Amino acid sequence: MAAPTIRRILLSLIAMRPALAASLTLLLAGCALAPPRPLNAEALRQADAAITAMIEKQQMPGGVWWVEQAGQSYHRAYGQRALQPSPEPADDATLYDAASLTKVVVTAPLIERLREQGKLDVDAPLQRYLPACGDESWGGITLRHLLTHTAGLPAGMGAKLPNGETWSGTAGAQQQACGQKLRAAPGAQFVYSDIGYILLGLVIEQVGAAPLHEQAEAQLFAPLGMTDSGYLPLQRGAPAARIAPTEKVAEGEYLRGVVHDPTARRMGGVAGHAGLFTTSSDLARYARMLLAGGLLPDGRRFLSEQSVALLSTPQSPPELKEKRALGFDIDTPYSRPRGKLYPKTSFGHTGFTGCAFWLDPTSRSFTILLANRVHMGGPTNTLPLYEQLGTLAAQAAGVEAPPAPAAR
Repeated sequence: MAAPTIRRILLSLIAMRPALAASLTLLLAGCALAPPRPLNAEALRQADAAITAMIEKQQMPGGVWWVEQAGQSYHRAYGQRALQPSPEPADDATLYDAASLTKVVVTAPLIERLREQGKLDVDAPLQRYLPACGDESWGGITLRHLLTHTAGLPAGMGAKLPNGETWSGTAGAQQQACGQKLRAAPGAQFVYSDIGYILLGLVIEQVGAAPLHEQAEAQLFAPLGMTDSGYLPLQRGAPAARIAPTEKVAEGEYLRGVVHDPTARRMGGVAGHAGLFTTSSDLARYARMLLAGGLLPDGRRFLSEQSVALLSTPQSPPELKEKRALGFDIDTPYSRPRGKLYPKTSFGHTGFTGCAFWLDPTSRSFTILLANRVHMGGPTNTLPLYEQLGTLAAQAAGVEAPPAPAAR
């Protein structure tokens, strides 16, 4: 039984039987002082081998892996952050384009911050905040639908407006997104959709009365001490040499510090679905806050317990088999980073560029992979690695497989 659970039980006993306080206080002290279990060395060795094998198969140039459980951490950089024009070794300080991790590290928590401030309601219609968005069929779409990918929207949107012109900028993105035809009634179907989070980013700008990247810095990254995280890293002064390049766009020219996602790029690099650049150590800070129930290391509250629950427990329509929180993935076809041992109460997300992030409140552990597989210049597949690392992270944290059902 985990120490926090024991502590809660003992505290309740003390409340019921004051006479037990003296003896049980000693037990509480033992729980508080018990040294954390070291991470399983064999699981870490196997993870090193799995990442190295993926690099040798030319599925990614390199990356950074982090696993942590109750304060015990293991993190390491592998391979190269850049292959062209010359190899550059990856290190813990490398900034990666986190792609769709933007949805759960920026957009979803900003929605919760605004909800806590009484500025929006996740069950309110989208058209309350973006009145001109969509037609009558959009009237039933709520922010909850957008957050859980159940609004009925397509997965993505093209570069051409109905008149054949190419859109650009935030205004163009809103016009294109709000002009989409629904594929299903709101709440009837799970379809992972970038469009939903593009719209959520626009809602944040409207309600928060400031650009998305400025709200992210002021409301998230600065309070959390995530000093390397943000949009537009070159404009923020991050050295290009620290940033892992992604796709080749011309001979000898790669995207470096410029978002890989083409829709976010047309929006100027700032969007609700993509655009975040971050490091493994910054994501570790974010993970610790979530696993601490919204508390910062110094005890200050960053998010309410309700917000953490909304971000990390099932919030999608109960009749749907796919389970999403208001941001994080819980149990869908995209849940590979859970691996084979983490329970269904764990949660996380992936990013197209080669990123995976998974957290388990039960074991108080998390795993982070940041990589730039799209730098390889050809088809790559790191999905098997996500599952391997999820399983090995759980093993490293001491998570055991549930017992087999008893034979009847």
